[in-house]
Amino acid sequence: MDEPQIYAQLAKLFEDVFDDDSISVTPELSAKDVDGWDSLTHIRLLLSIEKAFKIKFTTSEIGSLKNVGDLVALIKERA
Repeated sequence: MDEPQIYAQLAKLFEDVFDDDSISVTPELSAKDVDGWDSLTHIRLLLSIEKAFKIKFTTSEIGSLKNVGDLVALIKERA
């Protein structure tokens, strides 16, 4: 799976989890950029991503993520 496909899938997941279709999913996007991105929505988002991409993240992998670019790199490596 290439990066444009990953970003397209993530855009759908972000829209579903945050119920907001105006979020632009870019490599620099992080929790501070999205209203309502708290610890609970973070968990919901990551569970949705794991299910959609059929992968499981470790706690250390999740803890090391700084932005969506890091997340995409991790998905690309694991998927």
